[in-house]
Amino acid sequence: MSSQKELMEMLHKVLAEQLLARVSDPEAKASDLNVARQFLKDNNIDGVATEGSPLGKLVASLPDFNDEDSDPSEMRH
Repeated sequence: MSSQKELMEMLHKVLAEQLLARVSDPEAKASDLNVARQFLKDNNIDGVATEGSPLGKLVASLPDFNDEDSDPSEMRH
């Protein structure tokens, strides 16, 4: 019988594989993405937004809230 450590390693591997399959699905739900995000966070996995990477493109698409020319009242809904 496997040791408890081996079982935990296997569980971790299977969970990571299943999460990867879910987030790779074009119909992934926000809850799937959130579980994967938390899994990465719990395992101290950080992403670095480098130019041209998917994370970098996401960051580049976000509005710049520190823009001196913007009117703060325009941000209210």
